[in-house]
This record gives sequence, C-alpha cells and structure tokens, in this order.
Amino acid sequence: QVQLAESGGGLVEAGNSLELSCEASGRPSSSGAMAWFRQSPGKEREFVASISVSGGNNWLGDSAKGRFAISKDSAKNTMYLQMNNLKPDDTAVYYCAAGAGGITATPTAYPYWGQGTQVTVAT
Repeated sequence: QVQLAESGGGLVEAGNSLELSCEASGRPSSSGAMAWFRQSPGKEREFVASISVSGGNNWLGDSAKGRFAISKDSAKNTMYLQMNNLKPDDTAVYYCAAGAGGITATPTAYPYWGQGTQVTVAT
C-alpha cells in the first residue's frame, strides 16, 4: 500500500522560509515523478512543483519560480520543497503526490496523495 506522509508545515511570518518533506512508503522511488500541489479555501488545487525519478528534471509552477525549490533523496524515498521568502498568498494546505510517469502539472496524473500539511504565512 502506497503511503505519502507530508511534514514541515506550520505558521511562519512573511519573508521567512519553510521546508516541507514527503516520505513515501510502499512505492520505490524509481516508480515515477512526484509533485507538490497546494489548495487554499475556496480555490482549486494548484500545481506547485514536480520532480523526475532521477531528480535531474523539475518543473516549477508560476507561484514557485524564484522562491521555491524541489528536490528528492532517493535513498530516503523522500521529496522536499524548500520555500523561501514566503508570502501570505502562500497560505494553503500543501499536498504531496506521486505518479508512474514523467513530470507533469496535471493532478489526475498522480494516483497517490498525502493527507496534506498546513502552511500559514502571517503578515
């Protein structure tokens, strides 16, 4: 059974940083791309970033470019999202997702999802 467990969320002041982690179990790290999405109340789920199996390719959504970085440690079967210069608009539940193909921003391409971790950015 595939399980994805996010951690690292919390309350932070604007301008500060957070690093989210997503540990996968029941699924080899070579299975396919992984991604981060986020969702705020009343808004649709938004693509944040995706990373390839090798970790050599990644794709950042518009909201993440210049401030966020995605990475993975295949030995630990863990993906990370380093978030810098956080803004109140970054407040959301952040979800980890895993699929069987390449990097993509399409949520339906990822059959496995974590429960999410709340990130709140205060002004």
